[in-house]
Amino acid sequence: MTERQLREPTRLVLTALADAPRHGYAIIQEVLAISEGRTRLSTGTLYTALDRLLQEGLVGIESEEVVGGRMRRTFALTPQGQDLLREEARRLRLAVAEAERRLAAARPRPNGAPA
Repeated sequence: MTERQLREPTRLVLTALADAPRHGYAIIQEVLAISEGRTRLSTGTLYTALDRLLQEGLVGIESEEVVGGRMRRTFALTPQGQDLLREEARRLRLAVAEAERRLAAARPRPNGAPA
């Protein structure tokens, strides 16, 4: 797998689909929950991202149905999307571990004085 750093909205959308297929509104709600309210996706932003992720083969359409006269698509993570999300999680774990290692090795500074 190539080293590809995901942007936060993309990572959050893939994470929202990691445990179950979801339709657009459910993805928006999951992203809001996962990000603890920090990331609010507009429908335009979400569907632009989903179109790109579909083209890249990272998500697929699980089902389509008409609800209230409108088409509702349910999206699911593909095996390629799962692999990419696993790689991103690994990359983030390594970055966090390095930050924690360096913080643990840092000498304490009196009264929070800068370095």
